[in-house]
Amino acid sequence: MNDHFYFRMLTYFSTHFSIEYILRTERKTGFRKKGGKPIKGNKMRLRVLGAAQEVTGSNYLLEVDGKRVLVDCGLYQGGASVENHTPLDYDPSSIDAVLLTHAHLDHTGKVPLLVKQGYKGPVYGTRPTLELCDILWRDAAHIQKEDAEWQSRKNMRKGFPPVEPLYTLEDVERTLEYLRAVSYDDVVEIVDGLRVRFRDAGHILGSAILEIWLKESEEEVKMVFSGDLGPQETVMEANPAVVEDADFVVIESTYGNRNHKTNLESREEFRQTMREMLKDHGKVLIPTFVVDRAQRVLYELKLMQQDGMLPDNVPIYFDSPMGAKTTAIYNEHISLLSSEIQEEARKGLDPFTPKQLHVVESVDESKAINSIKHAIVLAGSGMCSGGRIVHHLKNNLFREDTHVVFVGYQAKGTLGRRLIDGSKVVRVAGEEVSVKAKLHTINGFSAHADRSDLLTWASNFKTNPVFIVIHGEPEASNALAASLQEEGVSAIVPQLGQEFVLTPAKEIARKPKVAPVFERETLKKKAASILEEIEKTAETLKLERDLDNPVIMSLIVSAETLLETAKEKLESQREAMSKR
Repeated sequence: MNDHFYFRMLTYFSTHFSIEYILRTERKTGFRKKGGKPIKGNKMRLRVLGAAQEVTGSNYLLEVDGKRVLVDCGLYQGGASVENHTPLDYDPSSIDAVLLTHAHLDHTGKVPLLVKQGYKGPVYGTRPTLELCDILWRDAAHIQKEDAEWQSRKNMRKGFPPVEPLYTLEDVERTLEYLRAVSYDDVVEIVDGLRVRFRDAGHILGSAILEIWLKESEEEVKMVFSGDLGPQETVMEANPAVVEDADFVVIESTYGNRNHKTNLESREEFRQTMREMLKDHGKVLIPTFVVDRAQRVLYELKLMQQDGMLPDNVPIYFDSPMGAKTTAIYNEHISLLSSEIQEEARKGLDPFTPKQLHVVESVDESKAINSIKHAIVLAGSGMCSGGRIVHHLKNNLFREDTHVVFVGYQAKGTLGRRLIDGSKVVRVAGEEVSVKAKLHTINGFSAHADRSDLLTWASNFKTNPVFIVIHGEPEASNALAASLQEEGVSAIVPQLGQEFVLTPAKEIARKPKVAPVFERETLKKKAASILEEIEKTAETLKLERDLDNPVIMSLIVSAETLLETAKEKLESQREAMSKR
């Protein structure tokens, strides 16, 4: 079994145990009932409900003076996507407002589900963020509909009931009615006792750092959410805003344990790689995130043409209708982008339209690219977990003259991660495919801050805040927390479900700690223990009389599906290993 499986199993159960512990404590103290409103007059609190020791599913609950506000409400992606079907940790109708740091689905993708399940309050974000959400949510609804139809057909063959998508296009349409645009740098009162200011995070168009002031009785606390931060020196966006005062800082750590190459080094690496690939006269596949990364690659290809490094007769296919719509939004908000991009626009040039660019709309047009031997193809998704890139990989990975260029982060459990980790055989769209293509990774194009960028941004704070380190795999989060502690500040890596009482005295600063990284053998023992508990639970359930309850049946089917998925992944990996 691989480490990722053990870690997911461990995280799933430890999450639910920790949340249940909190709920039992609340019932004893009378603070609140599960899913209910907080009682006015209790302490200000933060609950970490996503992206703890992982990079997806961002979700944080703030409670102040009887009000509840969410910061981000994201989907799990990659190997963690099964958790999207677990119940929310709160009653959506109890939430008073939602604040979005940026548009990426791992930060916003569950907002339509929130509305579907009863939320009727405002959803705040910058205008570009909300415009991008409109595009991304519609696409997510479409993908979920297709996934639900596929799973329902599979269930039907087994005699199981059909499944429903997380949300539909109709849910997205209803959600759009609740969107409220906020300008950068304006201070806005969201609810009684909570004000917020959106600052430019430099990550993607519209991304924001949130400065939040919480006040209850005579106590006031300032909390800053970094959101996803961009590099200190950027090509696409403006530099991240400097914030100097806070009591608590929730900081991302995607690249908390490593640095990128410089912009010039990354640009030269990309150009050198492209020159070598074009000599093979094969296909160059670039899995791209439709927001920001696609625009960056298009801009770099345009510069190569201008500098005579890329022949004008090489066709470039942008196989993403959603990506084309996103690029139009980028062009509408050029004034929010970097000075380099703005300079191109001032010259009357479109920075995102190289020569020989073909925007591919229909599925048939996408399939027709298979007959073209020499071309550059950009397609989503960026982690190869879905979208049209899957079709291109299936038809080209086994070709020795194919080159695949990864220009973004590849989360654990995704096809992209398996490829860059060196798998020689991968399952793509239900088929085993031999990997003979040449693989390249250009990390310098990342829209995320690296370790040095994160530490530089954190060093701007003059008030000795407590740093709560989230949005990173365990090694990255722990490394950043350790680096912050070496600088003499308090840093905590929270567990999923962990709750913090927020006070001006920053009491939790007295016991700074880093959550443990579980070693392989520890994970094996924990997973074995969990599987034994599952077996005991199954034996107990067999004796129950009420198994004809539809809700109970649905939960049992979900458990079977999860275990079957784990088994299939293990068998696939074992088969791949045997062929090496």
